[in-house]
Amino acid sequence: MLDRLELGDKGICSMVAGLREVAALPDPVGEVADMKRLPSGITVGRMRIPLGVVGMIYESRPNVTIDAAALCLKAGNGVFLRGGSEAIHSNLALAKIFHIVLESFAVDPAVVQVIPVTDREAVNHMIALEGLLDVIIPRGGEGLIRFVAENSRVPVLKHYKGVCHAYVDEEVDIDMGVRIVLNGKTQRPGVCNALEGLLVHREIAPVFLPAVAERLIAEGVELRGCGRSCSLVPAMVPASEEDWGTEFLDLILAVKVVDSMEEAQEYIARYGSQHTETILTKSYSRSQRFLREVDASAVMVNASTRFNDGGQFGLGAEIGISTTKLHAYGPMGLEELTTRKFIVYGDGEVRE
Repeated sequence: MLDRLELGDKGICSMVAGLREVAALPDPVGEVADMKRLPSGITVGRMRIPLGVVGMIYESRPNVTIDAAALCLKAGNGVFLRGGSEAIHSNLALAKIFHIVLESFAVDPAVVQVIPVTDREAVNHMIALEGLLDVIIPRGGEGLIRFVAENSRVPVLKHYKGVCHAYVDEEVDIDMGVRIVLNGKTQRPGVCNALEGLLVHREIAPVFLPAVAERLIAEGVELRGCGRSCSLVPAMVPASEEDWGTEFLDLILAVKVVDSMEEAQEYIARYGSQHTETILTKSYSRSQRFLREVDASAVMVNASTRFNDGGQFGLGAEIGISTTKLHAYGPMGLEELTTRKFIVYGDGEVRE
């Protein structure tokens, strides 16, 4: 929590860098594409337009205030930001700075607003504003997101949780695999793209599991494994049924030995959250099959799940990660904060 709340030099520099990246991105609004002349004589295309007014409900991280404000502004949207009580003073201070800059460029500061109250009633009011808000984006704990999704009268873009897995194939570079798993679990364990489950093919498990376990345990990670995993790593704790599919957000990792890639994919389909999945392999054919068949907002080959992030994907910043598929799937940057309408050019044509 303290890590998420802190606004030190590093966090401020990161926000500044994100703002510069967003500013440098091409403006998507007004972009026209797919123009084609039809037999009727009309010419039809699509124009990119803002979503309208975005409602953002989030917890803990004050940097979201700046990321969301910048992205919504650049995409031509108004935004109402409702942060958590634990960061209200930071959020209001950041909004004040944003408003000063908007006014200096003759932009109405009302296009970016931080709601200055922290009680639950503000959320209840926001999610009832059908016709005034065009979309709600909740970002935070699963409880908050489920409440918004189940009660909102406004369309919701969301992800409930990040239960991300790495599948270690029988053909894997051991050193590379250990490095990726270690990064996915330990770099920042309290975020949604951190690694929560490790699936290891039985052929490579006797070599890979002891090697990766040694490094993970040295970093303070508690390993909770299946029977076969525990037999290979005596320091591992037997997993309970509740450990499979849990978003620990801590230095805890669920470990399972599987007989095949098919079993790994079945496990991911059952326990994953459609957030991020990665395969560690030297096999081109299996990597391509994994990319095609695994359902997640980001599917990776030989890379850490920690890369599923708008900044890391070149979006400048993100307003959240969507696992809803409709309209947006994955990190939501500038383009995902717009939609497209059809435009038609004619020269007197009428429909027969």
